[in-house]
Amino acid sequence: MRVLLFVFFSVLYQGGMAQLLPSFGNSRTGTAGMQFLKTGVDARSMGMAGAVISAPNDASTMYWNPAGSTQLDSGTKYNIAINHCSYFAKTKLEQAALVYKHKYGYWGVQLLSFRSPSMKETTEFQPEGTGRTFAFSDVLIGITYAQQLTNNFSFGLNVKYVNESFAGVVTNNMLFDLGLFYDVHLRNTRFAAVISNFGINVKPHGEVTALRLSGLSSTSDFSAYSAPSLFRVAVSTLVFRTKEQTLMGTLQLNHPGDNNETFALGFEYQYLKLLIARAGYEFGADEKGFPALGFGIKLPKRFGGLRFDYGWQYKKVFGNVQRIGIVASLK
Repeated sequence: MRVLLFVFFSVLYQGGMAQLLPSFGNSRTGTAGMQFLKTGVDARSMGMAGAVISAPNDASTMYWNPAGSTQLDSGTKYNIAINHCSYFAKTKLEQAALVYKHKYGYWGVQLLSFRSPSMKETTEFQPEGTGRTFAFSDVLIGITYAQQLTNNFSFGLNVKYVNESFAGVVTNNMLFDLGLFYDVHLRNTRFAAVISNFGINVKPHGEVTALRLSGLSSTSDFSAYSAPSLFRVAVSTLVFRTKEQTLMGTLQLNHPGDNNETFALGFEYQYLKLLIARAGYEFGADEKGFPALGFGIKLPKRFGGLRFDYGWQYKKVFGNVQRIGIVASLK
């Protein structure tokens, strides 16, 4: 227990130092691949601008903080989440997640898919098209283990296989997430810290053929690149609570390894344990837009519970992004 607490506060210290040290004008943008790993997947979280690592609520928490899986126990053994996102440029992002409570801990599995429609290939010498088409496809398969060591402290680990395919060039990688969760048990105040997408640099394999001044040329030697590492730390607390209403607020610091730091502020309001309204905003993001909004409807069932979620974001350049989700808990 002392070792885990030491690791927890060491992570907080290192993350805090990362925020204090200047980047000397370099935002590190474009220094990592597999960017879909930074894209929020579920409707609830994105309705709160992603400020959820300390506010777990359903099986999608595996994506944000594997330690949050220990907080899903409400008399149920299974927690299921299915989410769909209509993203920019007609791309689609989908996630399915399952958390199972076992006597030896909490186990989970998640599947994430990000894909594009078929696109026409163009080059500087053939701007009208080469006659060929291509698409990209990203897949993540992850396994989660989480354990509640005390009434306050939990930890969780993700092991993820990631595949990225683009125009015949394929990259495979194994990545890890470490999540820590601490519940103060005072006004539902909770702290969390997460390191995501930790792994080694990998080199793509495949072949690309392009038309150059000297004719057709093929390339099969590519540089290795890293996954987009992320450090997040957050605190959540109840702003107010009555018999009929609750309002929770979350403040989260995001420190990506390939971009500038951002702050996210999220709120979740619940009325009669039936209707849910959400809002959030990410400060410091490159792409500006309106605050994120979302809502949910909870339907209690004999077998557990059922909830429908909707999340909406607007970006000035890319436009609307909408997410829908279904969450179920089974006894």
